[in-house]
Amino acid sequence: MTVKRTDPSRRRPANVILIGMPGSGKSTIGVLLAKRLAWRFVDTDVVLQAGAGAPLKTIQARRGMAAFRRMEADSLRRLRGRRQVIATGGSAVYYPAALAHLRRLGRVVFLDVPLAELRRRLTDFDDRGIVRRPGQTLASLWRERRPLYRREADLTVRWDGTSHEKWAERIIEAIGML
Repeated sequence: MTVKRTDPSRRRPANVILIGMPGSGKSTIGVLLAKRLAWRFVDTDVVLQAGAGAPLKTIQARRGMAAFRRMEADSLRRLRGRRQVIATGGSAVYYPAALAHLRRLGRVVFLDVPLAELRRRLTDFDDRGIVRRPGQTLASLWRERRPLYRREADLTVRWDGTSHEKWAERIIEAIGML
């Protein structure tokens, strides 16, 4: 597990915000973290879909990618509250104002998963409604986004093949919640 802290004085965050590639485990880890901390779990993709009344891919097809991206950024900026684990959409890293807002809400944790593992997990890459350029491959998207996630994170945790439960436990320990 690789840990990068940008502000070691921030011990107990008001919220934990998970960022990372589609398939990195943000929702799965988020639920485990929320249960362990006895906090609320928020999946921003679900919030966006519920507000629009359609799956991500349908929203993109009906409204266009530019409108979708505005909707996604707006939904991130509207988040409020404390004692939440927030799993963001993989493209959250493209919205600097929204990320600044998220950093004010709590600790931003990048779930860094190797490309080979993402390929194994994302058998439905073309059907997920992932924000990407037409024809963009998973490898290209990973190379584009990974430096952005690393730059924006307070904490980077690299997947090392352990179980999701163990990974969640390590994150809780790293952010000082044990």
